[in-house]
Amino acid sequence: QVQLVESGGGLVQAGGSLRLSCAASGSIFRINTMGWYRQAPGKQRELVASITSGGRTNYADSVKGRFFISRQNAMNTVYLQMDSLKPEDTAVYYCNAEPDYGSGWFGQGTQVTVSS
Repeated sequence: QVQLVESGGGLVQAGGSLRLSCAASGSIFRINTMGWYRQAPGKQRELVASITSGGRTNYADSVKGRFFISRQNAMNTVYLQMDSLKPEDTAVYYCNAEPDYGSGWFGQGTQVTVSS
């Protein structure tokens, strides 16, 4: 099993920035890709960004150029730098870790609220 603990959410005005962090523990040797999902009220959970153990990144079109994902493999930590935040970025953000085989894991989530 892998445990994921997020931190860094909060309330920010439009145009502001936040940095999310996620620390993994447990069977971390199983992790390949780490990333962030988000779920806004009444909407499905969606992928925001991901990064492989080799450093390859993937972003949702809605956040390209504003959000930046990074990872410290030695620290088993993944970060999401969110700049130029918009009210539509308001959601619960979930850390995700995926193994090479089998089902992945999610953290409990951290609320991000962007006021207009």
